Amino acid sequence: MGAWGLLLVGLVIGLGLYGVLVPGVPGSWLVWAAVLWWALQDPRAVSWWVLVGATVLLFLSQVVRWALPPRRLRAGGVSHRTAVYAGTGAFLGFLLLPVVGAIPGFIGGVYLSERLRLGGHGEARAALRRAMRSGGSSVLAELFTCLLIAAAWLGAVLWG
Repeated sequence: MGAWGLLLVGLVIGLGLYGVLVPGVPGSWLVWAAVLWWALQDPRAVSWWVLVGATVLLFLSQVVRWALPPRRLRAGGVSHRTAVYAGTGAFLGFLLLPVVGAIPGFIGGVYLSERLRLGGHGEARAALRRAMRSGGSSVLAELFTCLLIAAAWLGAVLWG
């Protein structure tokens, strides 16, 4: 696969990561479809292993999401700005502290957004708790899975 094809796959993966944060957009399926397309275009063993791993991770993610509360973020008072802060925090946390940093980054992003909106620590902490209970944990599980898949794809492209 050429450089333009890899760039397009990377853009679709990025769109899928953004789609995880937007209600109604099948973000995780966009990430999986991009990896599938890449694996079909680049028939090396590493690409197929990444596809198998992505499929297993997405299946496990769906099982975990069914066990978590349903996504009712708007009813819980979660704004678009909070979703952007949470996604940015998860991405930065994933880069700064590989893999496990996405979780505190996500939670820190939600807290920062609510702290800026509400002003006080107590109110922001209560809003964080409400956001995580109204579906934030489900979004975090799906975003974490998609970040793992994106990192595996990038690693396979760069070093595979």
